[in-house]
Amino acid sequence: MDVNETATKRIVIKIGSSSLTSRLGDISRRKLERLVDEVVKLKDEGHEVLLVSSGAVAAGYRRLGCLNRPTTLAEKQAAASIGQGLLMESYSERFISHGYTASQILITRSDFSDRDRYHNIRNTINVLLDRGIIPIVNENDTVTVERLKFGDNDTLSAKVAGLVDADQLIILSDIDGLYTEDPRKNPEAQLLTKVNEITQEIEDSAGESGSEVGTGGMRSKIDAVKIAMASGISSFLGNATSSNIIHKAVAGIARGTYFIPENNEFNLDTKRQWIAFHSGPEGVIVVTNKAKKGIDELKSLYPTGIRYVSGRFKKGSVVRIKDLDGNEVGLGVSNYSSKQLIKIKGFTSDELTDLGPEEAINNNDLVCHTRLAVPIH
Repeated sequence: MDVNETATKRIVIKIGSSSLTSRLGDISRRKLERLVDEVVKLKDEGHEVLLVSSGAVAAGYRRLGCLNRPTTLAEKQAAASIGQGLLMESYSERFISHGYTASQILITRSDFSDRDRYHNIRNTINVLLDRGIIPIVNENDTVTVERLKFGDNDTLSAKVAGLVDADQLIILSDIDGLYTEDPRKNPEAQLLTKVNEITQEIEDSAGESGSEVGTGGMRSKIDAVKIAMASGISSFLGNATSSNIIHKAVAGIARGTYFIPENNEFNLDTKRQWIAFHSGPEGVIVVTNKAKKGIDELKSLYPTGIRYVSGRFKKGSVVRIKDLDGNEVGLGVSNYSSKQLIKIKGFTSDELTDLGPEEAINNNDLVCHTRLAVPIH
């Protein structure tokens, strides 16, 4: 395993609801304490650790008076408002007993889609990590509406890992890792211990989680791993109940699946991660076949290569780039407003004169679909 056991790392750990709650749906103090103790062991060794923790709804719905996990949005949010406090109280008490301080960060997808807020979150987390604090991140389930949700904490953990330039993402759940088939249906299924690329075969083999209190199945975990790999981050998927799982995962000796990106040529920097995974595209630019080829080669897009412009957007907005057949080519930050682009589409650099930059979209502000093994937006 390509893991340096002695080097200190920045590690993001995603803990699923089933890894924290009892069969009755309440917080299992035994499970939480065991996981916290493992995190403390990493901290004692000098690693920086950030948790993305599920469990707020699962911890709170019985206190709300529900016999089963709520199904309506209002009840879920009410349960989360109770459970989030209980969850943080349990975390804080245990970390403090070891001499460490935990902090709470509640975010929504809109916090990531706004570039200023995105950088603000990044700066805040970096300060916390630099000061030895253990940030505990969760989606703000109490106020988030469905259209603004990350979807699940698997996805959130991968995006947070990219945000903070993590060295490793560890996803803990109630499964041992990625199998060739669903092991509950086929006892002969084989555990994949190392994956360097998410192939279509792997996508097809992804089943669903059997947990009653979680929301993310194997499909969401694969999607999360793809986001991490596109950002050049190694990931691990394993069973939270396995002995010393976190420490072994960091050391590279845990039972589970290690996802290690081998091709670093197309890794996304922080700016391109924001464009690809967080921004809200506001318009569409349709380009010629020649311009499409240039974008595939990560070259800048010039007005001469633009055929059509649709939607209303300002200069600096993220836009979708499509070919003449309507296929999405990528995303980019436009140097012009939609009104300006409509006027100058087809112009050569000489014809632009003093109208503005030569490039409609600079290659540094461009994300190309063909360079990624993961869908964007």
